[in-house]
Amino acid sequence: MARATLIGFTAVAMWALLALFTAGSGAVPPFLLSALAFSVAALIGLVMRVAVPSSAPAAPIPPVVWLIGIAGLFGYHFFYFTALRNAPAVEASLIAYLWPLLIVLGSALMPGERLGWHHIAGALLGLAGTALIITKGGGFTFESRYALGYAAAGACAFFWSGYSLLSRRFQAVPTSVVTWFCAATAILSALCHVLLEETVWPGSTSEWLNVLGLGLMPVGAAFYAWDYGVKRGNIQVLGAASYAAPLLSTLILIGAGAAEPSTSIIAACLLITFGAVLAAKNMILRPSRKKAGEPA
Repeated sequence: MARATLIGFTAVAMWALLALFTAGSGAVPPFLLSALAFSVAALIGLVMRVAVPSSAPAAPIPPVVWLIGIAGLFGYHFFYFTALRNAPAVEASLIAYLWPLLIVLGSALMPGERLGWHHIAGALLGLAGTALIITKGGGFTFESRYALGYAAAGACAFFWSGYSLLSRRFQAVPTSVVTWFCAATAILSALCHVLLEETVWPGSTSEWLNVLGLGLMPVGAAFYAWDYGVKRGNIQVLGAASYAAPLLSTLILIGAGAAEPSTSIIAACLLITFGAVLAAKNMILRPSRKKAGEPA
């Protein structure tokens, strides 16, 4: 479980590159960018299928799994873009980032899982740290005229937390199925682009490389790693630790010279780190198993 949890956390680390690659992709509209990145993500899965063929015959995938996977990946991005178009970015982002907390709370409904106070406390500390990062230590207000955007951001959090929790119920479904979720999301994103956006392609080699980077990592390999982690790892720890994504993203932007360090970033770092450690305390402090023959 610890190994699977660590693999799942690599998805969080890759999501931290989302802002950097997105900024480097130029003026490409969101749905076109999603279509391009998810096309690369699907290609990753197809290459892996050829490079590492499965010896066992593929079992049929239940229809509900297709619904969960496509709704999770495409639904999250559709509502996220809708939220940013209809509400201020600070408030929309904060609402959307309720998904790690929803995962932690929702895990109590999963078979064989038990929700402890430290899971909830760790997730809340992570949310507080995320709020500091998004608001830059300032305040935020919710206005009724942005109700559509707020609702879309809430749907965004609901779709991703629901996808993550429901995926755990289908542990027997191989992670390779994410290939087809990514392909479907690419197609649906392309349709939304045609209907809702004006086409603007990447204007330089650098911008194309950033689009490729998106598809390879935060909008690519990250989804395969996340699927493996939520199915076989500690989903409560993963939920709380997911609040590290905005912190790592901000630190990467600072390192790249695109953002400035501040006291609020330091405070957020402490809150998120302590929250993640608190949520994972059972894994960290778990006593080692006794060797065979030792007295109990």
